[in-house]
Amino acid sequence: MKRRTFLQSGIAVALGSRLHAHYDQNKLQAAATILACATKSGQIESSSLYVQQGDRVFAETFGKAEATDAMFLLASISKTISIATVMTLFDEGLFRLEDPVQNFIPEFQKEGREKITMRHLMTHVSGLPDQLPENAKLRSQHTPLSGFVDAAIRTPLLFSPGARYSYSSMAILLATEIARRISGKSIAELTQERIYGPLKMTRSAMGLGTFKLSDVILNQVEQAAPESGAGDPTTKSWDWNSPYWRKLGAPWGAAHGSAKDLATFLNEFLTHTGTILKPETSRMMVANHNPKGIRPRGLGFDLGKIGETPHLSPDTYGHTGSTGTICWVDPQIKSLCIVLTTLPSRSVSPHPRDLVSAQVAEAVR
Repeated sequence: MKRRTFLQSGIAVALGSRLHAHYDQNKLQAAATILACATKSGQIESSSLYVQQGDRVFAETFGKAEATDAMFLLASISKTISIATVMTLFDEGLFRLEDPVQNFIPEFQKEGREKITMRHLMTHVSGLPDQLPENAKLRSQHTPLSGFVDAAIRTPLLFSPGARYSYSSMAILLATEIARRISGKSIAELTQERIYGPLKMTRSAMGLGTFKLSDVILNQVEQAAPESGAGDPTTKSWDWNSPYWRKLGAPWGAAHGSAKDLATFLNEFLTHTGTILKPETSRMMVANHNPKGIRPRGLGFDLGKIGETPHLSPDTYGHTGSTGTICWVDPQIKSLCIVLTTLPSRSVSPHPRDLVSAQVAEAVR
């Protein structure tokens, strides 16, 4: 096991150093110890913890993650980055949240599809499924992203648009397809240009980008998410660790990033500097867009309780990932937490990421 600890100051000067929240370093170390023990026992192969409150940073890494710039497969945390990329086009006035998807994808027709708006796609109320019925077949055939788009356009809706909440990776895919059609650039290219470049996120890519497979941390695949093969050896050519999946750049779950880079991205929504999005747009992304009676969601962000983490304020936003990742920002206490692991989220309950996240939440309140 290898690990590095960083206690830094001056990193988030823009947030100010006068905080009314608690900061218990002993509890943060206890959170890190959970990952240390899980790594030592072999339960987790690699992990990274990054906590920031104001100008204070606590970070430790374990296993093959030798520093906070180690790149993990972020899984569904990718959605927050993908939608932020899409929203840069919103800032340019190239679409409105109320615009029908059909305006940009004319072939998206019938069965109520004409009612689906851009906002519906980003808040998981579109009626589109999470994964396609033919997901395994498409992945086993090493289908390019365009093939998933074609299938998502045709796939049956689960319910009338706006009627209820149902988590949908395919909705995120279509939102990024619209960005591709508007800009003429792939979501990977657009994200590099609009997000990673301006924020100097040099250890991040939608897919592998210019990185090699050897540059990123590989995942444990036993008991992986069903859509990723569930650890079945026959799915090795398309599971989380396959060159195919790592290179695909699926905007709903195949971004790579380091804990330090992810903190840089999340800070944009805590400080609203305007580097990648207009301040009013970054605020809008982390506000609820769903009506009363439907699970609250921001644009690409989950809201309130993130994963199984208690002690967070109702204003908290973030996301979890099936590869064993979680991130959140609690603006009330100007704090953020990132836990990246290689252990599939469904493999054990409670998952170490949730235990660590809960310990961190208690430490910074």
